[in-house]
Amino acid sequence: MAKKLDKVDVVVVGTGWAGGVISAEMAKAGKKVVALERGDKKNLQDYTGEKDELRYIERFQMMQDLSNETITSRNNIGERALPVRTQDEMNAGTDTGGGSVHWAGAVYRYPPYDFEIYSKTVERYGKDKIPDGMTIQDWGITYDEMEKYYDRFEKTAGISGEEDPLGPERSDDYPNPPLKETEPIRLFKNTTKDMGYHPYQVTSANVSQQYENPDGETLNACQYCAFCHYYGCDFGAKSDPLMTVIPTAQKHDNFELRTQSYVRRVLYDGNKANGVMYTDTETGQEFEQPADVVVLAAFTFTNNRLLMLSDIGEQYNPETRKGVIGRNFNGQMNITFLGATGFFDERKFNLYMGAGALGGTMNDFAADNFDHSDVDFLNGGAIEIRQYGSGAIESNRVPKGTPNWGSEFKKNANFYANRNLTIWYTSAIMSWYHNYMDLDPTYKDDFGDPLLRITNKYTDQDRNIAKFGIEKCKEIMENMGADTVDVDEVPDEFDHIYQGGHYAGGVIMGDDPETSAVNNYLQMWDVDNLFVVGGSAFPHFPGHHPTLTIGSLGYRAAEGIEKYLKEGGQLVQPKQKA
Repeated sequence: MAKKLDKVDVVVVGTGWAGGVISAEMAKAGKKVVALERGDKKNLQDYTGEKDELRYIERFQMMQDLSNETITSRNNIGERALPVRTQDEMNAGTDTGGGSVHWAGAVYRYPPYDFEIYSKTVERYGKDKIPDGMTIQDWGITYDEMEKYYDRFEKTAGISGEEDPLGPERSDDYPNPPLKETEPIRLFKNTTKDMGYHPYQVTSANVSQQYENPDGETLNACQYCAFCHYYGCDFGAKSDPLMTVIPTAQKHDNFELRTQSYVRRVLYDGNKANGVMYTDTETGQEFEQPADVVVLAAFTFTNNRLLMLSDIGEQYNPETRKGVIGRNFNGQMNITFLGATGFFDERKFNLYMGAGALGGTMNDFAADNFDHSDVDFLNGGAIEIRQYGSGAIESNRVPKGTPNWGSEFKKNANFYANRNLTIWYTSAIMSWYHNYMDLDPTYKDDFGDPLLRITNKYTDQDRNIAKFGIEKCKEIMENMGADTVDVDEVPDEFDHIYQGGHYAGGVIMGDDPETSAVNNYLQMWDVDNLFVVGGSAFPHFPGHHPTLTIGSLGYRAAEGIEKYLKEGGQLVQPKQKA
């Protein structure tokens, strides 16, 4: 039997950037806050000295255990979905800070086009440019409205960067200068500039100098040690919730963090969310945590599944195209991040130093920065080069045609270890009526609850935009002077690999309750004291990394929660139909 606890003002599910921002802001506002984390309690000291490529890259130490709970996956409606069982196939973060602790640190502001993608596409190209079955929509908020939240998150996180020459207007500079410009980045930037493009340094949460944020938290200068992506930062130099918003919340006695707390239901009476039910995974005891406001701020998969298990909102039906929960599944998949690798016979680079977001990029082929009249896709993506820092295990890049083992492999692996560079195109992923999430009718977790089922199928849009980006990357790499250029192949179909953690949708934002689950404060239309925050709110996936927008929407949601606690009711009125 569940033990009922004392009521709090706000209960937050998840401690990544979304949940961390809200926890900190609510604690600062004097609200009684409980944050629930399914994983273990972690802090900076847990990652100090943990430079172990085998443990973190090959054995996925910081990822969710899929033997207890996973997702199921299929391509087509009507097929039987199968569970995704290996961490190599699905990288969902866990423990305090969530996936925000092992992220690489690259941040991009989404351009104005993406927030108003439907309206701006129709305005420039007409409705016929949008294919039948593509379910893109405006987000219910504009870039101009988002700008102050972007600025706030950048200052909390101590973001290091230089201004994008093609970027939208900013109210202030980045709080820290960009990371160092290495030889590969310089070669990329000089080459693309000579080609008439507009390169700049990747904007980074790997902090370029010691920095104290507005909440008084100190971030250290990046050491370029190369242990960023899939690792917790050894030096406290990568901005994450463990270095910023969680410590800020913990300064207040009205905040409590509970780890090993697996939330299984939102307590819902048909009108209000009264709290959550969770299980202590160490003792097996069930608890009910009542709250005036419930915030789901977990990973996209968890946010969707909790609403479905709690029977909140209308489940999306692809046959009728009605309903909102589970609609518009999207994210960066194996058809994203495709490009070209160049091998240099005479030129060598120091590839063993690096940082997660150390790189160069350009937005000439992102969003609607180029004319789409004569191309067979919508949107675009950034072109990037990154210097993560090569690990001993994963540094064996060799030209195509090289055997996978033997003397020739060893010869080429040794020769090209410091003579290869890769650039890629982060293509946007549009939403379609047939890509969605629901509960699996067959497979269950350890508690007997249905797993979340993903139905996702590629379209010509996905393949065409990827081919376009690969050709641009190939052209740039050839101009960079590579002697051999290998290009990635475009997959025909989604192969059920959920790497990277950039998955979104299902509880999408908008201005129409018939096509969106939450308003622009991430407040549910159907349940006004329930806020669902994170990538689950994205109606489609722009051609850039999501973390900056997730954190910034966290600040927007926190503002809305505080307003709701004062005034109650719906904070946004639905848009009136013409």
